[in-house]
Amino acid sequence: MNAHCHSATARNLAVVLVAGVALAACATPQPRLAGKLPDATTGKAPSGAGGRYKVGSPYQVAGVWYVPHEDPHYNATGTASWYGDDFHMKPTANGETFDMNAVSAAHPTLPLPSMVEVTNLDNGKTLQVRVNDRGPFVGGRVIDLSHEAARQLGYDRKGLANVRVKYVGPATLGGPDTGLRYAGNAAPAPAYASGSYIPPAYSAPLPAYTPPAPVSVAAASLPPITGAAIASSQIPPVSSAAPVYASAPAVVRASAYRVQAGAFSDRSNAQRVVDQLSTAGQAIIEPVQRPDGITLYRVVLQGGADEGEAWGLRDKVASYGFAEARVLRPF
Repeated sequence: MNAHCHSATARNLAVVLVAGVALAACATPQPRLAGKLPDATTGKAPSGAGGRYKVGSPYQVAGVWYVPHEDPHYNATGTASWYGDDFHMKPTANGETFDMNAVSAAHPTLPLPSMVEVTNLDNGKTLQVRVNDRGPFVGGRVIDLSHEAARQLGYDRKGLANVRVKYVGPATLGGPDTGLRYAGNAAPAPAYASGSYIPPAYSAPLPAYTPPAPVSVAAASLPPITGAAIASSQIPPVSSAAPVYASAPAVVRASAYRVQAGAFSDRSNAQRVVDQLSTAGQAIIEPVQRPDGITLYRVVLQGGADEGEAWGLRDKVASYGFAEARVLRPF
């Protein structure tokens, strides 16, 4: 009886110790170390299928405000955690699918998706990771990696690590029919225009916009009116009937309200934005010559004749990540 009691006590103590280690490793419940699933490719970055570029509006979690924004010079140190089983194969904040066995991460404020370089300061290991989710929101942590990313950086069993996180550049997006496949970890080069981050999007290019040629009207030279001409029958006699006036030609506006998503010095960046906004409306590129000789490429969408509808379109464009979108009045 006593031996049985001692054995039960020892087992209970072991359970308490294991639970204590799990809680110390992560403030959220420790994910189960699930086996590799057949639909996952271990160690690769998600392709971005189903996702979209997103900066997002300020939001509040547990009384703390977070302000997502573009920050190409982001370089921070702090504590990293990891997450896995509880979120496996569920949508991320920008519509991708989280795979705990792929290399990805969550960050509270960086644009989605982005590529960052994470260095484990405890062991010197470095890894480039795709950020496609929001978090973490516990204890001032700077990043939350997938289980696979934490494993490659050598802290999946420990639960937490001291890390440095540096922004590398925007991550590519996959097409809607890409499926759950995975691409390599190599990050594309950052794209900037006029100091602003340009989200990447890849699809078939649209035809280049060609502005209409200006209409040239030549002045006609009329012969002078002489007394002989007045006396002749070329001038009809004055009638007492009420005069008939020709109506003035109607002035047709070249456009109604429009929404400008942005202006870019690189036409290829403007084309990416046109592709990105293909589901928001018909976007076109308008070249604009600046006084200093630089050509900017504006991306604009037709907003119709109603100003309220135009502002509604502007808000829709902003929801795609173009917070500086503005309404252009008719000209």
